[in-house]
Amino acid sequence: MAEFLLNDYSRRGFIDGRVLRLPTISVRPGKPNAAASSFASGIIREPLTGHRSVCPVSGDTKLWLLSPRKAAECLVAGCEIDGAAFGNRRTVNLPGISVTVSEMIKTLRDVAGDAIANRVEWKLDERIEKIVGSWPAMWDTTRAIELGLTADASFEHILRNFIDDELGGDSPHD
Repeated sequence: MAEFLLNDYSRRGFIDGRVLRLPTISVRPGKPNAAASSFASGIIREPLTGHRSVCPVSGDTKLWLLSPRKAAECLVAGCEIDGAAFGNRRTVNLPGISVTVSEMIKTLRDVAGDAIANRVEWKLDERIEKIVGSWPAMWDTTRAIELGLTADASFEHILRNFIDDELGGDSPHD
C-alpha cells in the first residue's frame, strides 16, 4: 500500500519518491539477531571473528544477496538519479547475486581456510528453513541495471569486502 501511495504521490508531483527494495544483506557487521536471515551473515562473520556459528538451512538453499558496501552505494545512487528516469513506476528491485549456502561456505573455506570454515555447524531449523525457502532466489533487476545500479561481482567479492571493511583487511587463516 505504501508503494502504491508513493507512486501516486510522485505521479501527481507531490513528492519525488523512490522505493529501493534490498536483497538480503550479507555479510553485515554487528551481532547475530533473531531475524530469519541473520545466519546469512553469521555463518561468515562469526567464523572469521573466532566464533562458532550454526547454519539453520540446507546447503542447497539459495539466497539473493548484496553486500553492505554495495547496498549503501545503491541507496545513495538511487537517491541521486533524476526522478524522471523512474517515470510513474517508482519501485526498483536492487541487483544482487544468487548463491547457495554451500557456495558461501566453500568461498569462506577457499579464502580463510578449513579451520575457520569448520566453525560452521549445520543444524537444520525447520521454522527458519521454511521462511527462507519461501524467499525468491533471484529478482528481476532489469530496471535497476537500466538505472545504472550494480550488484557485487561474486560472493568472494562480498566476503573480501567484509574482511576489508570490518577486519581491517586481515584475512584469518587456519
